[in-house]
Amino acid sequence: MPLITPADLSTHIYTEIINEITRNDDSIASIAINAAIQEAKLYLSRYNLVQLFGTETTEPVINDTLLKSLVKDIAVWHLLKLSNTNIDQATHRLAYEDAIKTLKNIMSGAAVPDGWPFAEPATNEPDGDTISWTSNAKRKNYY
Repeated sequence: MPLITPADLSTHIYTEIINEITRNDDSIASIAINAAIQEAKLYLSRYNLVQLFGTETTEPVINDTLLKSLVKDIAVWHLLKLSNTNIDQATHRLAYEDAIKTLKNIMSGAAVPDGWPFAEPATNEPDGDTISWTSNAKRKNYY
């Protein structure tokens, strides 16, 4: 199940405008939403993405309104790239840029959202209880 659906975009852009841009084809809105989710995931790799975004078959564990709003801003921008000049694209471009800045702040650790689970660290430890080490060859410099 996706984090947001085409119907959820109505909080950021009117439904009639979505229908006009997509020509009543929800698959176009779904493509924009999937692209927005993938773009948001680029910045949030330090968090548990399965719990935040879910998978195709499972719902997200964390229901965070900030994350949904950021993904909606990005998805609306992807939709507006298809639109005509009747829409004030500067406003939506600014919202898109603000969403990316927020994701970058979260990525760098400048902002830490409340309740977002961190990803489990990868363990690349060797099997067994042996220790190995190496070093460079001894240098023979004479002055």
